[in-house]
Amino acid sequence: MNEAWPTFSIIVPTYNRPLQLWRCLQALSESKYPHDRFEVVVVDDGSAMSLEPVVAWFQTKMAIRLVTQPNKGPAAARNMGARVANGRFLAFTDDDCVPHPAWLRQLALFLDDHPEKMVGGYTKNGLPHNKFSLASQLLIDFLYVYYNRVESPARFFTSNNFALAASHYWQVGGFDETLPLAAAEDREFCDRWQQYGLGMVYLPQAVVEHEHHMRPFSFWRQHFNYGRGAWLFHLARSQRTQGNIQLESPGFYLRLVGYPLLVIKGRRALGLTAMLIGTQVANAAGFFYERFARLGQAKKKLPWREPYVPVENVSNTD
Repeated sequence: MNEAWPTFSIIVPTYNRPLQLWRCLQALSESKYPHDRFEVVVVDDGSAMSLEPVVAWFQTKMAIRLVTQPNKGPAAARNMGARVANGRFLAFTDDDCVPHPAWLRQLALFLDDHPEKMVGGYTKNGLPHNKFSLASQLLIDFLYVYYNRVESPARFFTSNNFALAASHYWQVGGFDETLPLAAAEDREFCDRWQQYGLGMVYLPQAVVEHEHHMRPFSFWRQHFNYGRGAWLFHLARSQRTQGNIQLESPGFYLRLVGYPLLVIKGRRALGLTAMLIGTQVANAAGFFYERFARLGQAKKKLPWREPYVPVENVSNTD
């Protein structure tokens, strides 16, 4: 590490979750990274209540500011945060995440030596007793095992735990704001990053805990929206590469739903396997819903993008 630690802007998009945001900011205020070398940019994506009191609480603890915008979705919120950021590097997390104290230090140690790379950390389930949160985390864990094998370059990071140089972020164009859901916008960004010939490295020592409490309906809704996002991702990718839409092989889905049997023992593994099967049913439903909705719009000669209705980042009231 050089004598001067590199500067970071930590970007936190948020929507209608002041309590979760407070926990996230509290964790960032306890960072072991030098506080004069990072700032926090909170981007309020059109919340119903003012978040100024939440942000004001931390103004004596670290450099922090609040930026507001009409509700446009997390991709647009992250781009907004990146536009006003002052740091050499950008680090992304979400309002329902609790970064560990050494999180930013771990990212900085790597990026200081490899500023041309994107580095992603490990996202840990912060609600182990919520079976829906656990099932969703197992899906993410499988994707990290599948896409980020140690012996090969990483290919996918979730948007709540990665960092990169600000200049490279804008080189590839930031997040695609035509993907308005909290679904697949990170996948599309990683895919485009690789298309530019830029590398990705997985750093499991950089840990954040994800505290997304879910119940049956919000669990179904999340994975239904993942399916909607998957269609939008594949459509955007095919248009960008001028190729055909390509899905994963059947073997990918068989390994996915069987993943709990490899990492968890006993009857609990069977229950989680059944839940992962349910996620793929919801995912498929969302995928075809979005596909046929777009086809219907095209036939009616309507605009390609429907008005954004926030469904993922809502408060957990169901």
